Amino acid sequence: MTIKNNIIEFQNKLKIPSCKLIAVSKTKPVQTIREAYDAGLRIFGENKAQELAIKQKSLPDDIQWHMIGHLQRNKVKLIAPFVHLIHAVDSSRLLREINKHGEKNKRTINCLLQVHIATEEAKFGFNENELLDLINDSELATFNSIKIQGLMGMATFTNNMDEIRIEFRKLRNLLDRIKTMNLSQNVNMQELSMGMTNDYAVAIEEGSTMIRIGTAIFGERYK
Repeated sequence: MTIKNNIIEFQNKLKIPSCKLIAVSKTKPVQTIREAYDAGLRIFGENKAQELAIKQKSLPDDIQWHMIGHLQRNKVKLIAPFVHLIHAVDSSRLLREINKHGEKNKRTINCLLQVHIATEEAKFGFNENELLDLINDSELATFNSIKIQGLMGMATFTNNMDEIRIEFRKLRNLLDRIKTMNLSQNVNMQELSMGMTNDYAVAIEEGSTMIRIGTAIFGERYK
């Protein structure tokens, strides 16, 4: 099945136009991404800053590039001039670095705060107390070149959909709780990035506004 057919089939299953589909194009060559672009997709997600910077130069300017993987502070400069949204902001130090490079590039960089919701220790992200401390920190309001648009989370790698649902619901409830707080002007808690090929349906039911889909679009055989 072609990428175009994969996209059509997936979008027919989705039927939630308000939920943004992010095509996870990490490790995929430019020609493969171009095929998905020609089939109508405009939002692509990468997990390595160097790879993202190279691909951005070779593909159309109207693509919205999302950085969905762990981002090292010394790599922010590679994507700061163009990145549309950074999903995995997992520390105040990283947020400070993103703000610095936003200032240098004279643009506001959109960010999501990554929350650790899974049982695996290997996952990155704030715990709930760390997240609330950041939101309440007066320094946050001084970051004039970032905009926090919401939260991002990755569920436990398991086939137990009940467990995944509990984790996604916890993240949504946390977002709703933060919305009731006295937030600085650079915080706008509207986006909830959760859900991948294996668990996107549960994620949408639990309030996801962005799903990150790779295998269902590009297939397992694309390298």
